[in-house]
Amino acid sequence: MSLQAIRYTRGSLDVLDQLRLPHEHHYDAVHTSEAAFDCIRSMRVRGAPAIAIVAALALAVELGQAQVGSTVAEAVTYIDGRLDYLYESRPTAVDLGNAITLLKKTIRSVDNSSSAAAVVDAYVAEAEAILERDLKSNLAIGSHGADWLVGAASSTAAPAPISVLTHCNTGSLATSGHGTALGIIRSLHERKALKHAFCTETRPYNQGSRLTAFELVYEQIPATLITDSMAAALFHLKKGAYNIAAVIVGADRVVRNGDTANKIGTYQLAVLARHHGIKFVVAAPTTSIDLETPTGAQIKIEERKREELTQISGPVVVDGVVDTSTTARVATADQRIDVWNPAFDVTPHDLIDVIVTEKGVVEKNADGEFDLTKVF
Repeated sequence: MSLQAIRYTRGSLDVLDQLRLPHEHHYDAVHTSEAAFDCIRSMRVRGAPAIAIVAALALAVELGQAQVGSTVAEAVTYIDGRLDYLYESRPTAVDLGNAITLLKKTIRSVDNSSSAAAVVDAYVAEAEAILERDLKSNLAIGSHGADWLVGAASSTAAPAPISVLTHCNTGSLATSGHGTALGIIRSLHERKALKHAFCTETRPYNQGSRLTAFELVYEQIPATLITDSMAAALFHLKKGAYNIAAVIVGADRVVRNGDTANKIGTYQLAVLARHHGIKFVVAAPTTSIDLETPTGAQIKIEERKREELTQISGPVVVDGVVDTSTTARVATADQRIDVWNPAFDVTPHDLIDVIVTEKGVVEKNADGEFDLTKVF
């Protein structure tokens, strides 16, 4: 059974605090836009799909108690303001912007002769639909990606199980369930087509070591954790023994030409994969695709605080046992050093072999270009 990062029933939203993982399972009640904003900004919830879902559902819960006015126009104005506020919590993740655009369109479809309550009802129904669609999307991505990687769609012969490397966290903790890149790994494992999964620690926030490693262990998928700087050595020394066939990553934003913004460190993995003859696969729901932005050069890259590089915190280990009642913050560098800490990088489309969406696999055309319009 997959982990559940988001627990929702109408009127109630609980979000798993991922800063406490893997040592504690603690859910935060998120019932207002402010609580959702803080949850997203502090990275207690992360992953482009999960960010959009939490923002949408938190406002849905808030609207159950809010004074939105008495007319359709007043309700639309209120919801617009709250959605604009939530957008600023993580502008790089295109799922959030796409969800907000959809929700604004939904509330404007309510007839002006209706009531403010009808606007709220329309909003809540669409926010809940975003959650439902994401899970279906993840399952489809897992299936399409596994098909492509093992050639199941075109070959009757059973290929040897493959190994893959993934970066950051793209599983149940980053989505409504199953996951995108990690969803493909899950699907491979379910088909007995996976030999081994490698995951990077994903410095400086360690989503790979804290979250992906935890998910892989939780679901008993054979896996090994490596530091980010070990990928080249892994490909050079272990590719043959493990049959390492692909690097599979998620996406915070895929623009029109296929350039992909994802967690910092993704770009260097694409370069290494190309050098070593390993496929580079991007797993992205259509909600992460931005056809309005022509190339990756136009993507705004968020920069985060310096302390993520110069300090680290966590529970204390005593005689090999994790003591969650005691935490410590430790300096890992001279605190006076200058720091550059971009949260994402952009992988050029020419280094990407395939983009897997819930609607199918997008490969390059004869000119070496992606046509992402075909999935819409």
